[in-house]
Amino acid sequence: MNLQTRINSFFLLGSHLMDDKNLDLADAKSRAYQQNSWFLPSFIEEAIAQIATQFLNKEALSQWAAMYPTISNESTGLKVGIVMAGNIPLVGFHDLLSTLLAGHTAVVKLSSKDTVLMEYVIKTLLNIDAEFEQLILVQEQLKNCDAYIATGSNNTSRYFEQYFGKFPNIIRSNKTSIAILHGKESTDELELLAQDIMLYFGRGCRNVTQLWVPKGYDFLPLINVLKKYNYLMDEHKYKHNYDYQLALLMMNRQFYMDTGGILLSENASPFAAISQIHYQFYDQEVLSQLNMDEIQCIVGKGGLPFGSLQKPQLNQYADGTDTLAFLTQLK
Repeated sequence: MNLQTRINSFFLLGSHLMDDKNLDLADAKSRAYQQNSWFLPSFIEEAIAQIATQFLNKEALSQWAAMYPTISNESTGLKVGIVMAGNIPLVGFHDLLSTLLAGHTAVVKLSSKDTVLMEYVIKTLLNIDAEFEQLILVQEQLKNCDAYIATGSNNTSRYFEQYFGKFPNIIRSNKTSIAILHGKESTDELELLAQDIMLYFGRGCRNVTQLWVPKGYDFLPLINVLKKYNYLMDEHKYKHNYDYQLALLMMNRQFYMDTGGILLSENASPFAAISQIHYQFYDQEVLSQLNMDEIQCIVGKGGLPFGSLQKPQLNQYADGTDTLAFLTQLK
């Protein structure tokens, strides 16, 4: 399977994912929500549309591959073990795509929280081109691979280091994203920021969990915009998180603001629990106050555009580590 064949196959996969009449896909979406109620149908649609339009565009794929002169035209025979996360729908797809585009065999350990959609994607690729049967292996234990890509929590990353440390690897741990506001954002910008915060219940590393705002910042316009996401309280697991975090704030007699479904509190940590947003005031340059090892993205003042965080391009890599460069340099 040469490089152009692989690109064509991925483009066809994108067409399948955007086919409104695809009954098998509709069934997979339904079963994915039954498997994991964090995967609301609207969130599944959002994730699939992002992959199909941003990752599986033929021109974008060709331009991406052209950035790596050493990319193999033919299959390399190298095996890359991929440990996938399951915090948002199809979050492990980019690693699968990168590995296959590089010409390697992907040996995949699926997340137990996101098997349905990933299995559908893999099955569709096999239907598009049977040669993928030799290039995609789904296994419970990843052994005898030439390299590894593993995504997990800070705790699991230590185990990944122990197991995979002697092999070429990319090991990802906890990250989160922040917003730096100047206080003059328009309503449209705040709407987009709210999306960066609340899409996927805020469970992704590209979700904003902390705001940096100038002293005297008026939170009311943002609170009014965030209220549109109070419908997430209909999901009992989200409501349980909200009730628990609200109780903690009240017991600790800590000042907080409440939209009726989202809590805002002053906290130095960029990591916030589900249903909560932290904020900090600034009167000087913010970046010097951040631990960038914890930060995936910065949106707003001096950062990425509002509303862009859950729409990454192919070359916007997790943790800033160029996955395709890593894969094309394997021997």
